[in-house]
Amino acid sequence: MNLKIGIVGLPNVGKSTLFNALTGAKNAAAENFPFCTIDPNIGIVNVPDARLGKLAEIVSPERVMPAAIEFVDIAGLVAGASQGEGLGNKFLSHIRECQAIAHVLRDFEDSDVHHVSARVNPGEDFEIILTELVLADLESVLKQLDRVTKKARSGEKEAKAELAVLEQVKPILESGNLARELEKNLNEDELKILKQAHLLTNKKFLIVANTSEENFVNWDESRFREKLGEKFSKIPVVPICARTEAELSELDPAERIEFLSELGAEKSGLESLTQKSFELLGLQTYFTAGPKEVRAWTIRIGDTAPQAAGAIHTDFEKGFIKADTIAYSDFTENNGEPGARDAGKLRQEGKSYIVQNGDVMHFKFNV
Repeated sequence: MNLKIGIVGLPNVGKSTLFNALTGAKNAAAENFPFCTIDPNIGIVNVPDARLGKLAEIVSPERVMPAAIEFVDIAGLVAGASQGEGLGNKFLSHIRECQAIAHVLRDFEDSDVHHVSARVNPGEDFEIILTELVLADLESVLKQLDRVTKKARSGEKEAKAELAVLEQVKPILESGNLARELEKNLNEDELKILKQAHLLTNKKFLIVANTSEENFVNWDESRFREKLGEKFSKIPVVPICARTEAELSELDPAERIEFLSELGAEKSGLESLTQKSFELLGLQTYFTAGPKEVRAWTIRIGDTAPQAAGAIHTDFEKGFIKADTIAYSDFTENNGEPGARDAGKLRQEGKSYIVQNGDVMHFKFNV
């Protein structure tokens, strides 16, 4: 599964600094003036997972392949972006294919770093971003309505179904609300139609609080949520100090651990962001482990063994026979597959098996 997250925010909140730090990229401009990011930047990030290292110690594979997240960083949004102000709205199409959107909000004071609103207020900043996303969605819906209405009038069944959903979401957006508020009123088929509309406000959200190093180490979420306001109390928040992440990106794994320990931080912002993203999207990881490769695979919580096999190749899912399965704890405690088998911990699971987080699996199939 390709996990793709869009990064949005006002200018000068640290989006590009964060993007560079997370992805190890140097191509995203990060200067102290609005709209220094012109073209959208795209980067792939390996998902930190200590279990991979442990599996590799046991198996000694030729290579280790972590799961990955693709981040898309677009130009900063400003109030009026949907009417042509600034540059951000021009690039919103680049994140319509993303599964989730990370809203970067500034939570640090620095007189040397310009803020477009001349003051730091995460709640107000978030309102501006959401308003522009709603207006961008409304523009998209109006265009889709124009296209679909003509087809529906000709009697096309699929067009009629699509029209019915678009006509329901239009007044929601016009009232300034998010498209996903319609979800509770739709059946399964209608939800698929809404998803295919690729509306930004129908996606999962999380907030990245770009904060100071001191606040990152001593994170007080209640303090930040007071600034954010009750309206957004249920949206997940991930504290990150972009400057700290930038320093971490220059270090090797052992040095990172030592650096975080010296700071008094339990884990990096990237680790927290990855964990929250997986929780938000209902995702989990299973592993394949052999002499050629130890690899992490991203699947949905609740996926069956054939669906998990499909993450490797569609043929694995189509021709699925069974899956040799060992729980991660059993695999490591028994020093690998032979030991787990001798201990009676290797199970042969069929098509109805629900894969568990951390399972080590080997699929048998016939095409």
